[in-house]
Amino acid sequence: MLARIMTSTCALALTASAAAADYSLTILHTNDFHARFEPISKYDSGCSAEDNAAGECFGGTARLVTAVAEARARSNNSILVDGGDQFQGTLFYTYYKGAMAAEFMNKLGYDGMTVGNHEFDDGPEVLAGFMDTINFPILMSNADVSGEPLLAGKLAKSTIIERGGEKIGLIGLTPQNTDELASPGDNVIFKDPSESVQAEVDALTAEGVNKIIVLSHSGYGVDQEVAANTTGVDVIVGGHSNTLLSNTNEDAVGPYPTMVGNTAILSAYAYGKFLGELNVTFDDEGNITEAVGEPILIDGQVAEDAETVARIAELAVPLDEIRNKVVATSASTIDGNRDNCRVKECEMGNLVADAMLDRVADQGIQIAIANSGGLRASIDEGDVTMGEVLTVLPFQNTLSTFHVSGQTVVDALENGVSEIAEVAGRFPQVAGMTFTVTATAEVGARISDVMVAGAPIDLGATYGLVSNNYVRNGGDGYKMFRDAMDAYDFGPDLADVTAEYLAAQGGYTAYLDGRITVK
Repeated sequence: MLARIMTSTCALALTASAAAADYSLTILHTNDFHARFEPISKYDSGCSAEDNAAGECFGGTARLVTAVAEARARSNNSILVDGGDQFQGTLFYTYYKGAMAAEFMNKLGYDGMTVGNHEFDDGPEVLAGFMDTINFPILMSNADVSGEPLLAGKLAKSTIIERGGEKIGLIGLTPQNTDELASPGDNVIFKDPSESVQAEVDALTAEGVNKIIVLSHSGYGVDQEVAANTTGVDVIVGGHSNTLLSNTNEDAVGPYPTMVGNTAILSAYAYGKFLGELNVTFDDEGNITEAVGEPILIDGQVAEDAETVARIAELAVPLDEIRNKVVATSASTIDGNRDNCRVKECEMGNLVADAMLDRVADQGIQIAIANSGGLRASIDEGDVTMGEVLTVLPFQNTLSTFHVSGQTVVDALENGVSEIAEVAGRFPQVAGMTFTVTATAEVGARISDVMVAGAPIDLGATYGLVSNNYVRNGGDGYKMFRDAMDAYDFGPDLADVTAEYLAAQGGYTAYLDGRITVK
């Protein structure tokens, strides 16, 4: 498949070069890498050395080094950019924070990146340290950072790079609700994406730049809105929604590129499984005359760069004892696919919610709510290692227990399903309760038939809940929990709780039981 795509892409590049136009550029791009420096399985989780040797794994930085070098060799002008969320997702980030991402992005020779919401997971301090280490600009147009001393005067909205004698404008874009999704602090103020992008386009145009690329960590839907609501944007390199755009892959959400007016929108799934490659041709006025390409699948046919393999193995040494420890067994694959967990009941959601509730049931807690955005991978059948559990639950969240009214529980569920069409991470996985979602109803009126322990919920009664500290403190829009009674946010790590629950089950079998009905 790779050879076929590469051949097709080369042909497209030749077509673009042969076109009667003034300037051709190859845009190579990644997004939502999430610290997947080592190869991944088809479930986006860890892949064994045996499976990797057999050619059954995908991605990994060592393959990406090879793929980028080969793509650059196919082009007379190329840039490599990233759509955000390099941070968070494996033990590598937990241990090294942004240092490892910076080392390998420098090695790959990135030309620019936007700030993803997960770049704020450990506050402005870690992001600032990352910025001190990288050799390329990281950008964010839609935020005022003037009140944050660690970022003020340091984090630019846009920049100009040169390639082949031409100026190219790069603009960064971050989710407007990053204050709900991560920990940027109170000093970073996020703004409207379209207005922010247009302001930077106008500034760049005034400097004589007529080729403008937005690096957007805002999701495929917002990217389309920005394309429709602005003028002067030529290309949007997307991220955040883990969208695969392709002209050949049956799982693609849309074509590559997706054209909205004169703007080409790109996205290459996530986790380093694909390298996006768009060949674009501009006329003298900076208008796109042709835009063709296809994401390259980074599978076992792509050779691993030996030097990179050795360096990652060196960096992995401190982590091996933790992640290779077998903590449980699973009689089946436990599905944690985001396309399932963010829109309906899923197996991983049941496991994690059950584990949370089991840990605190003796404290009078009746309900567990887990945000699906906290579930980052599936788990394969067989031995389950701590590394696999940490890949599913990488955020070092702790259990939080608290009490709220039945009405607040319903309000929380309404928030959880309010962005179901966007496949947002706030979708609630639960234990101790059941409910029905009418996805086509108006936001705020989608939840019905809420049952707790088999009885209809009493809106005036008080219920004990368990979640994670991120949700309890208002993350993913759960602001109604901030004023909860008896809140305690310092329970055990959610990954440890899940691992111990799995171990106690013997051979765990994944299941669905109808606790969430979606109509």
